[in-house]
Amino acid sequence: MPNWRNRAFRSTAALPASASSRDDAPERILQPRRGDQDDVPVEESVVEKAVYCNGHRVEAPKSLREAMHRLHGPDKPMAWIGLFHPTETQINDMAEVFNLHPLAVEDAIVAHQRPKLERYDETLFVVLRPAIYLDASETVQIGELHLFIGPDFVLTVRHSDRPTLAAVRERLESDPELLARGPEAVLYAMLDFVVDRYAPVIAGLENDIDEIENQVFESDPAVSRRIYELSREVAELQRATKPLLQIVKGLEDGFDKYDTDEELQRMLRDVTDHATSVVERVDGFRANLADILTLNATLVAQTQNEEMRRLAEAGMDQNDEVKKISAWAAILFAPSLISGIYGMNFDNMPELHWALGYPYGIVLMLIVCSVLFVIFRKRKWL
Repeated sequence: MPNWRNRAFRSTAALPASASSRDDAPERILQPRRGDQDDVPVEESVVEKAVYCNGHRVEAPKSLREAMHRLHGPDKPMAWIGLFHPTETQINDMAEVFNLHPLAVEDAIVAHQRPKLERYDETLFVVLRPAIYLDASETVQIGELHLFIGPDFVLTVRHSDRPTLAAVRERLESDPELLARGPEAVLYAMLDFVVDRYAPVIAGLENDIDEIENQVFESDPAVSRRIYELSREVAELQRATKPLLQIVKGLEDGFDKYDTDEELQRMLRDVTDHATSVVERVDGFRANLADILTLNATLVAQTQNEEMRRLAEAGMDQNDEVKKISAWAAILFAPSLISGIYGMNFDNMPELHWALGYPYGIVLMLIVCSVLFVIFRKRKWL
């Protein structure tokens, strides 16, 4: 079996940090330009350009027209040109050189496209949405990548600064036997690169969901907001990943019609398996977050009910204490009333000079207090 077949399945993520790279390759450090400058040539937005023959780089053309002219050679060369954040005028200049379809050009200018695969005559237009996980902010950043795959050229248009595509070019240039299979091999490597880059995103989201589950059971008041924000990120990632299955299916449907290399067919099916796994995981995350949100609402309701029950019990206990205090106050009020009346010292008061008046008053107080005590006792106020 040729050794390139084993290397073809090696993820670009596994490339060592010291992998050979051109010192002048600006794909790693270039920052996006702002504005649309009509007088800036398209070459100003080109971050990498090369012409390949039989899987080997043969030259770096100075302009797009020079690269297009070089493609007419007898050795079936392939041009691979990467553009970063081009302006509308620059995209139109590129389209004129490579005779791109106006609808595909319009999509590349407008950007913010959903992932898709469209065929215009002999040119494929592919939109991919690569993603990276930002550990510092625990968020997912979705980029946008447009590819024009022609019979003898590959044009990549990046509308975001990350991720860069230098690793893809390094991988293919280190494997000439794979790169010699033409633009379809580049398309495979791009798809494999984008799908593989979803793995750390999936791991980051999975860790976030585990943390959210702990927060839910710890009754963290900030967890509801975090669930909502993470649900939005997962929904955006789902919109970026789910169309991948349609893209690879569209490529598979054209295997026979466009006589796709058999080994490339196997590798693209491998990408399909990985993409299916990613889509299923993301779908599972969204379902998990929905369940967690429901669970959190249930736990919050239970906590509120428990708090209301404790408040009700406290209120009932307080009412019992008030009843006891009121009952004793009523019992003590009776003798106070009697003694208060006979303490006014008027001369013409009944029983005021009666010899048995004092014992009578004491007995009357005891009788009234006893009657009140029995009444309150029966009503369980005491």
